[in-house]
Amino acid sequence: MIPFKDDIPSRTFPLVTVALIIVNVLVYVWETLTPMGGENVALLYGAIPHNLIAFHSGQQVSPLETVFTSMFLHGGFLHVAGNMLYLWIFGDNIEDELGHFRFLLFYLFSGVAAVYSYAITNPESMLPMIGASGAISGVLGAYILLFPRARIHTLLFFGFFWQIVRIPAVLVIGFWILLQVVSGLLSSGSVQHGGVAWFAHVGGFVAGFVTIKLWLPRIKPRFQ
Repeated sequence: MIPFKDDIPSRTFPLVTVALIIVNVLVYVWETLTPMGGENVALLYGAIPHNLIAFHSGQQVSPLETVFTSMFLHGGFLHVAGNMLYLWIFGDNIEDELGHFRFLLFYLFSGVAAVYSYAITNPESMLPMIGASGAISGVLGAYILLFPRARIHTLLFFGFFWQIVRIPAVLVIGFWILLQVVSGLLSSGSVQHGGVAWFAHVGGFVAGFVTIKLWLPRIKPRFQ
């Protein structure tokens, strides 16, 4: 199941959404080309739970700085491509509702909430967490609350056959968050082996879902 667009057109040009996508892609290109190597980049700029919880700087970059730098790093092409696809589908409408600057702050806030959600649930982990997934999860949390009846154009595969269907956003995102919770519970205790930071996704989603109404401007911004 691959969602690729929704049926709610943007009222304005999603400047911040596009800028975030461009920055993430450029950073990924730098990761793949830098002589220091992707693993060393992750160790230097990724968010390491133990360092964040213990306020211990075992990195050249301070732990607090890695909370933000980690949001723009990715572990592979599919990682960055999948994240940017979801940001493109759902980010523009949340940016419409919040306005450009509020949306940027909301995105970063969701990312911070995701990083600390993972760090709190895995305080001894020395593995760096990277990826925009947590921040984008906050966008999904906001979207499911503000646009639950939106239809998501989704590509479904049936063996060698495929079909495009329009599925309600509440089902697409609801299934997604259920998968994150279940996967997080199943992977508890095995974080030292690496993999996906499931609880970062859950934390970002909850942060976006719970706080989005607080971020909405009292009067929706007008754009020329």
